[in-house]
Amino acid sequence: MTESTIRVLILCTGNSARSQMAEGLLRYLGGARFEVHSAGTRASFVRPEAIQVMAEVGIDLSGHRSKNVSEFDGQEFDYVITVCDHANEVCPVFAGRTQRIHQSFADPPAPGVGTDEERLAVFRRVRDELRVWLRDFVARTG
Repeated sequence: MTESTIRVLILCTGNSARSQMAEGLLRYLGGARFEVHSAGTRASFVRPEAIQVMAEVGIDLSGHRSKNVSEFDGQEFDYVITVCDHANEVCPVFAGRTQRIHQSFADPPAPGVGTDEERLAVFRRVRDELRVWLRDFVARTG
């Protein structure tokens, strides 16, 4: 870990929900101490439900885009956090003294599965679980 800014990359499969919400939350909770990025092993698009439930807690993801992990090739991170089992299994190796952490969170339902309110309820639960875990992460690393 560096003495100054702590560089963190958060990975999931699509970089569409969990890792996007985690990026926004860690930026909010960690402030200037953290440089936070997120990516996916198979990047797709940022889910509108993720944008909506994060806006409910004052965090704006509307400008985020889904990124593939290959965009970060050659970069060094203090921490790479995988938030789904698939990303943990295929997580690339990063140079330097990167510490890998795996903490799996539920995969929100795909578009069209269940009602809008049912999907949003799952997104809210995952957001809240991420917030609790990331608060602890910030406390441990700060």
